[in-house]
Amino acid sequence: MRMILLTLAAAMVAAPVLAADPVTLKATLAGSADTDADGTGAATVTVDTTKNEVCYKLTVSGIDPATMAHIHKGAAGASGPVVVPFDPPTNGSSEGCKPVTAEVSAAIAANPGDYYVNVHNAAFPKGAIRGQLGK
Repeated sequence: MRMILLTLAAAMVAAPVLAADPVTLKATLAGSADTDADGTGAATVTVDTTKNEVCYKLTVSGIDPATMAHIHKGAAGASGPVVVPFDPPTNGSSEGCKPVTAEVSAAIAANPGDYYVNVHNAAFPKGAIRGQLGK
């Protein structure tokens, strides 16, 4: 019996660690009285903690051409630093994948509500529309 237990323990240690499945998150983007009140948008973000990559699809409407877009660290209503840059949706949409550090991918996947998507333009350089990430 002891030999069976030792064999099972060795097999468990030698087995490859299963990678976490990518996490798909969404954000509904909107303006406010301080920003572009007519602006709207949507973001779908997939965080892959195995590849340390963030893939995104971003669509916007009702705003002047976007000059920047990214994921910031920050709770709802708070500002924070950029953690993942996106290609701006200058013609209404953009998509792609960006490499990130293991720490960034793990943090966004574990606590998406601590991050928001923000789209900037010339009229609103601090952000025209934004939305918190969520599952």
